[in-house]
Amino acid sequence: MGDAILTEGLSKRFGDTTALAGVDLRVRAGTVLALLGPNGAGKTTVVRVLATLLRPDAGRAEVGGHDVLREAHRVRQLIGLTGQYASVDTQLTGMENLQLIGRLLGMPRREARHRARELLDQFGLADAGGNAVGTFSGGMRRRLDLAASLVGRPPVLFLDEPTTGLDPRARSELWDLIRRLVSTGATALLTTQYLDEADALADEVVVIDHGEVVATGTSEELKSRVGARTLAVRPADPARVQDARAAVADLTGTAPDVKGDLITAPVGDAALLPAVVRRLDDTGVLVTELTLRGSSLAEVFFTLTGRPAEDGAGGGQAGAA
Repeated sequence: MGDAILTEGLSKRFGDTTALAGVDLRVRAGTVLALLGPNGAGKTTVVRVLATLLRPDAGRAEVGGHDVLREAHRVRQLIGLTGQYASVDTQLTGMENLQLIGRLLGMPRREARHRARELLDQFGLADAGGNAVGTFSGGMRRRLDLAASLVGRPPVLFLDEPTTGLDPRARSELWDLIRRLVSTGATALLTTQYLDEADALADEVVVIDHGEVVATGTSEELKSRVGARTLAVRPADPARVQDARAAVADLTGTAPDVKGDLITAPVGDAALLPAVVRRLDDTGVLVTELTLRGSSLAEVFFTLTGRPAEDGAGGGQAGAA
């Protein structure tokens, strides 16, 4: 299986701000690569370079084997782009939006109409296709926006935070649509701050921070790389939280986190769990929850970048997101 997307040493500056500092990416055809990073990390800049919307200062990038600078016109024929906000015209109907894009792509009128109907049906918008997009819900607009990026049947999709602002149900529906597209052979580069989204969709994850790649691997590989486990203890009696916390602190040698009646602490050795059980039993603390789980992708992200995915870097150019 070849590479659908390739970058080597990709660099870009905006004044004094370094948006990209030598980014290397490799996305196999027919897979989803999730590009994770805080606001200002460089995710959107990577997408803009690959979509031929921005020239890099150094390095090279290819899409479908075509150089984004020397063969920009060919690259544009291969890609579909869905940005962070719906780009469809709210004054037009869903059908008119898709037909217009088809005509702009050079399709005959009849073919553009057929393709629009096909996509409206595929994305569950057939009944609403004759309505103005301004009457659509947020989830419907995002589905239409994704449909619009597929009018020309592109083999490569750039999904730049496609579920921003959607409720959980709409996000789940969009995930299903993305899975179906990739199952037909499409390749997707997904930028997101939702770690559960990367966990659910990505074949491979790349974490980027301050314009540099800081980790690459599958979700499970990244979790295992961090290595730590988390102990969670919930006393049956909320009045015994501090007693349980003291026991956990003594055995783990850490300062446990307490949220409500739930106590959590990082644990390096799974063999510690029986000792925790014995200590709680000795102190007469009954528990309703006692678990030891592996690292989450959120914990991996925090370990690699020193901040949650939702935190913004601040101070950068818009293009450096």
